[in-house]
This record gives sequence, C-alpha cells and structure tokens, in this order.
Amino acid sequence: MVSVRRWTGREAGLLRQALRMSVRTYAAHLGVGIRTVSKWEKHGTATCPWPDTQAILDTALARADATAQARFEQLLTQGPLRRQPSRTPSPAIADHETWTEDLERIVVCLDRQDFAFAATLLERWLGRGQPRDLDDRGLYLYGRSLVLSGDLRRLQGTLQDLMTAKRLYSDAHDVFTELDIPRRAAQIELSLAVVTEMAGRLALAATRYQQLTGDERLSTTDRARAQLWIGTALAKDGRNEFAIQVMRQAAERFEELDEPEDWATAQQKLALAHRGAGDLTRALAYIDTARSNGRFETPLQRVQIDTAHAHILLTDPATRSEGHAILDRASDIATQYGLKHQLRSIKTVRNSQEST
Repeated sequence: MVSVRRWTGREAGLLRQALRMSVRTYAAHLGVGIRTVSKWEKHGTATCPWPDTQAILDTALARADATAQARFEQLLTQGPLRRQPSRTPSPAIADHETWTEDLERIVVCLDRQDFAFAATLLERWLGRGQPRDLDDRGLYLYGRSLVLSGDLRRLQGTLQDLMTAKRLYSDAHDVFTELDIPRRAAQIELSLAVVTEMAGRLALAATRYQQLTGDERLSTTDRARAQLWIGTALAKDGRNEFAIQVMRQAAERFEELDEPEDWATAQQKLALAHRGAGDLTRALAYIDTARSNGRFETPLQRVQIDTAHAHILLTDPATRSEGHAILDRASDIATQYGLKHQLRSIKTVRNSQEST
C-alpha cells in the first residue's frame, strides 16, 4: 500500500478524488469541516493539515479499498500542483520551530508552577505581531499561546486572573474556529467551564459540563473529566448525594479507559463529597485511596490533596489537630508558588471550621 510521509493539501485533495467523494461527503468521512477540505484543494502544497488530521488521513487511506488506493497512487505520480499560500507569512514571526519549542517549555513551566518564566516566554510571542499578519501555522501557534496564557491565569486564580483567562480562552476559541480545528475549540469550551466554576457560578458550570459530556469533538477522557467536574460543581453547591452518583460513574469510566491519575483524582473528589454528605468514614476511605494511588508530583497537586485531606480531618474533633498541621503545610506551598485560588480555598476551609 502506498503511504504518505507528510500530508499537504495536495495529497489530501488527491485522496478525495481517489475515493470519488464530493467535498461534503469527504469532509463528513474524515470528520472535518467542508471549509477545511476546500482550503486543502485551493492551496495544495502550500498548506498542511494539523497533526491530528494527519493521523485521520493516514487512517482513511489505510481503510480505503485496493482500487481507491491504486487510484491514489496513480494520482500522486502526476506531480504536485503549484499553489500560492493563503496568507503572507509575517516577517516578524518567521521561526515557527522555535515558537513550538517555547510552547513545549511553557507547558513544563506551568506543570511546575513556574509562572514567571512561563509569562516571559508567552510575552515573547504574543507581543511580537498581529494575528492578521500570520500564516495558518503561525495562527495555530498564536492560538496555542493564548490557551497557555489562559491556563497560567487560571492556575494563579485571583478573580482578576479568572476574568483575564476567560478573555484569553475566548480569543483562542475564535482562532481555532477560524482554522476549523473543532477538537481544540471544544477543549477551550471545557476550560471556560472550569473558569465559570472557579468564579462561583456553579449551576451554570454544571450545565456546561453536562453539555460537553456528549460532545464528540472531545476525546473520551475529556468527556469523562467533564462528567467528573459536574460532580465537583454539584458538591460545591451542596448537592452532595447527587454529586457522588455522578462522580462514581466518572470514576468507572476512568477505570475502563485505564487513566489511573484521573481515577485517583475522582477518589479525592468523592472523599470531599462524602464529607459534605456527613459520611466521614467513607470520606476517609476515599481520601486514603486517593493518597495511595495518586502521584502528586506538582506543587498544585500536593496542595489540592493536602487541602482535601485536611478538610476531612478538621471535621472530626479527634483529628482536628492533625488537620490544622496538614492545612498549614498546604498553605505554605500555595504561598511559595503563587497558587492564589488554592489559598482562597484554604481560607474557606479555615473559616468553615471556625464557624462550627
């Protein structure tokens, strides 16, 4: 069978011809937009599908029958068509490879909660040019940069940060909608729902999560996360029994998908929901399971598990002293790494304890 090392618009268009499909049928066959297929055929070798779509095209070619594969191979031998690029590349941002490498470094920085260095790298690219001046590859990288900048603000978590994160995510959503990359757009919608929850709009957040649990643009793992986060919003809103049911279903999905870290996170959230429902025995059992199975390698993860553990221990007078010690430790880490949303959560836990 003929294979394609790197798909461009030319090869993608030739595959449509080999399959003898209309543009509309071909787009539906691949699960992409009609506009995307039209762009491939208009710009030929001057445009390249995104990595996710490259894999989809590989699969479509592999599943084609022998006759269609033979037609595709014959069409390939006719030579490439000359096309002009869809945009004039920006001279200010010409090194896409360096930009891509910096985005990978930013992801690592955010995992480590090194916000200052991440912000420096993001400013290097977001401040260098206007989106309208970028070619498609540059616009894609610009959209990724906006998302990571939103993630940075969301992780820091002041109310002002959350407002800024919402704006950055919305701008990124516009970029990926223009580029017709539905998976990225849906992931941003999930991030926007998280921001809504963090801002305290719990009923609206739960509704948005519910809508995304069945969204085929998202991966099965992301849809399971959306289901778990429905439970989180419900538990924060005091609807703990319902939250427990939803969270258990999400935990089962994570187990089926072999996602141990997400499964451990679900145990942590179930622990808090059982605490809210007044069942400390189950709360302690779930938090022990989460602590035994989670990796908790980042400062944020350590603060989250310690805060949850302390919240449960503080509920029982017999373990209140231990709970205070663990909460103090979580507060120290959150302060050290600038995790302001977590500091607000810790303050809420302390206030709830003082009021009992």
